[in-house]
Amino acid sequence: MELLIELVVVVLLFGGTFFFTTATLGLLRFPDLFTRLHATGKGDTLGIGLILTGLAIYIGPSPITVKIVLVLTFILLTSPVGTHCICRAVYNQGIKPWEKEVSK
Repeated sequence: MELLIELVVVVLLFGGTFFFTTATLGLLRFPDLFTRLHATGKGDTLGIGLILTGLAIYIGPSPITVKIVLVLTFILLTSPVGTHCICRAVYNQGIKPWEKEVSK
């Protein structure tokens, strides 16, 4: 049973790291603010969700796990809303999304 729990924790931690990495690549490679914010907003939220879930499973039932779950809930509720508010504010300032074709 211990080996199964450790395997699940490792998979969750590597999954979170993968989504953090892809979000960083999206930030560096995408052409405009809107697509960059989309990549980082989605990737970072999912990445931190997987990592915190893995940590909560690894620690087991304790007061620290309750704190991890509260932090996870806060991040899952605020990160997408914050990203949306930033995009909307930028769009209302007159900055339009990128419309050019990607060169091959």
